Amino acid sequence: MSTTLIGELMTEKIETIYTFSSAQEASKKMKELNVSSLLVIDNNNNKPIGIITERDLVRKVCADGTSSNNIVTKNIMSSFPLVTIDSRSPVEAAADAMIQNKIRHLLVVENNDITKPVGIMTPTDFVGYLKANLDIDRVDAKILESLQRGEKEENIVEELEQQGKLQKDSPKGGQEYENDEPRQG
Repeated sequence: MSTTLIGELMTEKIETIYTFSSAQEASKKMKELNVSSLLVIDNNNNKPIGIITERDLVRKVCADGTSSNNIVTKNIMSSFPLVTIDSRSPVEAAADAMIQNKIRHLLVVENNDITKPVGIMTPTDFVGYLKANLDIDRVDAKILESLQRGEKEENIVEELEQQGKLQKDSPKGGQEYENDEPRQG
């Protein structure tokens, strides 16, 4: 089984906005470009310093009833420090980084250099990867077959892990993750 690298999965198109642009400008740009996040660039040194997401706009502007014209992106962007990952890292490393940092948008860089962004990883990128690499019908059939033979669930999971059809010690998602505050989108 070959290792899939982040550079093969990421969305290459990165849209940007400056730190002193308004939240309204950010939301208009996201709508026009049909993207869910923008990389925030420091006005002074032209370096990436954060990410602003649709979620940031909803939670930090709309929910507070504040005028989006009066808030600058620097004040509502997610993440400081900005979480990045090298494009040559395996896809599992991106998933781990996103889970550990409770983020949904991960900046992908070249040679671990934050000044060289090459893409962004989002949950949508992972869905495409899983769809192409996970034969869920085969996994479901194996589970049903084992259950019919009266095997315990732990044995089924262990067997699927040994066959490489399930990742070992997968982190648990769901409610526990959703209730935590994300740092970066």
